[in-house]
Amino acid sequence: MRPMRLYIDTMDAVLVDYESDGRVRLDNEDWSTPTLQERRAILHAAQIEMERLRDLVMALEGDIPV
Repeated sequence: MRPMRLYIDTMDAVLVDYESDGRVRLDNEDWSTPTLQERRAILHAAQIEMERLRDLVMALEGDIPV
């Protein structure tokens, strides 16, 4: 179990958990295997969130002028 909260804008959904076999659980839904389009949307949302988190880390470490 890998609980998390990732908002997927294009699906207007929140991913709350996933399994190593690729199944995901969206908020208030059962486990499912995402379609190709859903996988792309999840990956895109995750990549954007990683960029935002990198920016946050750099800002808190003082690497980005405010």
